Amino acid sequence: MKRILACLLLGVALLGGTVAVAANRTVTLAVDKMTCPTCPYIVKQTLTAVPGVSKVEVSLAKKTAVVTFDDTRTTPDELAAASARAGFPARPIAEGASAGPANPLIGSAQGVDCGC
Repeated sequence: MKRILACLLLGVALLGGTVAVAANRTVTLAVDKMTCPTCPYIVKQTLTAVPGVSKVEVSLAKKTAVVTFDDTRTTPDELAAASARAGFPARPIAEGASAGPANPLIGSAQGVDCGC
């Protein structure tokens, strides 16, 4: 009986070590070039279409997107690249960091908008 139990525990331990556990992560992206109420909608739809993304909240006022995603299916850099392909350059920001544009000239010219 002890031998069967020992084999069973060993088998569970071996199988448990090979199972990958998906972890949901949340990242805040600073999103440049959002200038009108339509821009956050486009950013949200673009990020939601990335495989592994489960939730997206976009703020025009803060120029940010908070994205919850499965880190076994995508990365913050892939999320930023998807946003950039849609015309809205983005980059992950650290907690407490400014979401201002990486290039201070972006979005600073009067009358420049997203073309909506």
